[in-house]
Amino acid sequence: QVLLEESGGGLVQAGGSLRVSCAASARRFRNYAMAWFRQAPGLEREFVAAISWSGDSTPYANSVKGRFTISRDNANNTLSLQMNSLKPEDTAVYYCAAAESLVAASKRETDYEYWGQGTQVTVSS
Repeated sequence: QVLLEESGGGLVQAGGSLRVSCAASARRFRNYAMAWFRQAPGLEREFVAAISWSGDSTPYANSVKGRFTISRDNANNTLSLQMNSLKPEDTAVYYCAAAESLVAASKRETDYEYWGQGTQVTVSS
């Protein structure tokens, strides 16, 4: 069982920056692929970014490429997402996800067995 808890969401103006983090209670955190997904009101949850166990593979959604950076700290069981140049369309609940059966990064929601409860990010225009 893996528990994931997101933090760091909030309200920011367009063009600003925000960092969201995810604390994982997993004994073998370093063996899990991790990812961020988001869900805006009225829309389906979508992929944002993923990271392999070693951190050497980090695919991004086209909509956030060049603006967002995913990273992990295996020593402290922490996943982060640095979000720069935020746009109103980035407004969503951001979810942290963990894949016990994967070490490679994946964009597929169904590959991830464990999910956090989400943190709200709101970007005002």
